[in-house]
Amino acid sequence: MLPTRQTVELDQVPDKPRRFVFALLPDFTMLCFAAAVESLRIANRMANRKLYDWVIVGEGGDEVTCSAGVSFRVDSDLTELNRDDVILICGGIDVQTGTTKRVINWLRREARRGLSIGGLCTAAYTLATAGLLDGKRATIHWENQDSFTEEFPEVELTKSIFVVHGNRITTAGGTASVDLMLKIIADDHGEELAGAVADQLIYNSIRTDQDTQRLSVPTRIGVRHPKLSKVIQMMEQNIEEPISPSVLAQQVGMSTRQLERLFRRYLNRSPKRYYMELRLQKARNLLMQTDMSVINVALACGFASPSHFSKCYRAHYETTPYRERGAHASRLSV
Repeated sequence: MLPTRQTVELDQVPDKPRRFVFALLPDFTMLCFAAAVESLRIANRMANRKLYDWVIVGEGGDEVTCSAGVSFRVDSDLTELNRDDVILICGGIDVQTGTTKRVINWLRREARRGLSIGGLCTAAYTLATAGLLDGKRATIHWENQDSFTEEFPEVELTKSIFVVHGNRITTAGGTASVDLMLKIIADDHGEELAGAVADQLIYNSIRTDQDTQRLSVPTRIGVRHPKLSKVIQMMEQNIEEPISPSVLAQQVGMSTRQLERLFRRYLNRSPKRYYMELRLQKARNLLMQTDMSVINVALACGFASPSHFSKCYRAHYETTPYRERGAHASRLSV
């Protein structure tokens, strides 16, 4: 015999369900979409009433295929919505291509009507392209942060797992959709219901908008030396105008030779080599995620000349920046 399901008694019951409109972009990430919908479904189940409703829309009103190759039949095209609806754009791979003029115009129209609009995973790009994040705090998947910062300097980008700023919502993707929905459920109907939803999801560590997407680089690579960690953080924060190893060493109170030994011991490379790899990784992100010229990518990553940039890039990635971009464009067009 199955156990009796526990339900949560609500102090107040809304007159009608709150409706979410999930707008799927091509190659969207299925996890961020499914995590959001499941959280709402479970909230209804635990409250034993329909607190939330949702529909799925997409440009063209037919089918949208996610990055995992699964196709979803949508309920409608990009139509006019109710004023109290919440739009959540679901992004994923190659969000630039999915951010069409029609999608942008639809979002701008609904924003003028006062709707709350959010972007899951990479869809902060779509909102920013429509001008809906100007002057607001936002977040996006860590892999897209470098390119987003270059393209949208008017947006206050954070590394939080989700951000709610007024009637604009953004998440970093993946399971961050769960954390966002748990916050919405808690705000709407109380912490008890949100906790019950988390329990059903076997989600025992609810995160807030104060939590960041990734561990710091020193933590991820297992560096526990405080001065070395400080140097790595300074390198990350000074990509466009690199600081010499001697100045870095001086700022943390050690000699250049001591800094060299620490890098060799913990990272098996010199400070100069490690710094170069950080800069080249950012350059690769910009080449693949923006239409910045190779010259501007080089300057943004601290290279004084395109020829020096190309030489360093080829030595590390075994291809030139131009060929890297061309190969990436070819893969996306397949």
